[in-house]
Amino acid sequence: MKHIGALQSVVTADPSDREPTVAELDAIEREMPVITAEVELLDAFIMTLDRPVFELDARRIRRARRRVLAARRELSNRATVVSTSRVGA
Repeated sequence: MKHIGALQSVVTADPSDREPTVAELDAIEREMPVITAEVELLDAFIMTLDRPVFELDARRIRRARRRVLAARRELSNRATVVSTSRVGA
C-alpha cells in the first residue's frame, strides 16, 4: 500500500501574525501617556540634530524630559496602587 501524505509541511499560524489581545490593547492604552511623552522628547532631540542647541531648544528638551519622567511616575504609581489594592482583596 502506498502512503498518501502532504508533500508540504503543515502550515500553522505564526504567533507573531496574530492580532493583539484585549489585555495587550489595554496595556498599550495605559502606557500611551509615556509613549506620547517619549515621542515629544525624540522630536525635541531631532530638531537639534542639524543645528547648534540654543537656549530655547535646551528648554524644550528639559520640558520634554520632565514630561517623560512625570508620565513614568504616574504609570508606576497607578501600577503600585492597583497591585496593593489586589493584595488586600
